[in-house]
Amino acid sequence: MEFDRRAYANLFKTALAENRIKKSLETFKIKLFLAKAENSLLIAKHIKDLKPTKDQPPRMYWDYWAMTSFYYSMLYAAKAAILFKGYEVQDHDAAQIALGHLLVPDKLEREDLEILNQSHKIFEDEYVHYFEDAKTESHIARYSAITTYTERRLQEVFENATKFVAKIGLILQDT
Repeated sequence: MEFDRRAYANLFKTALAENRIKKSLETFKIKLFLAKAENSLLIAKHIKDLKPTKDQPPRMYWDYWAMTSFYYSMLYAAKAAILFKGYEVQDHDAAQIALGHLLVPDKLEREDLEILNQSHKIFEDEYVHYFEDAKTESHIARYSAITTYTERRLQEVFENATKFVAKIGLILQDT
């Protein structure tokens, strides 16, 4: 699905009016959320790579928590980036909306970053899709009675979460 900048702008405006997204000057939280993101990702990797013994729960239950942890690492990174832009979010959907509206640059912003040799700071719309995908998988893992994940799917979401957290880290490296 193609990224719709106008839809994200409208959703952002609505979320602001509903106080699901609020202006914030609490920039001290940026580093805290980024640390939480990076450490949550390390914990998620540990869960993903764990080989349960016969005395531990079956692999599928560890996979639920790995998937949920991948998503939360992305959520914490998103909260850091959104705070960097001067806002805080009250829920998961508001985080996705704020990411799409505040972080994905328009054509002029993208060109400015490229001219300034800061193209590493361009937050592509694919990262919003990574977030949305992980949010969906985390929801399924938490609320479905039984779901199994292939090793390949776990690895894919882990790699996307790793790219997402690393990109936010690059964008925020000077804070």
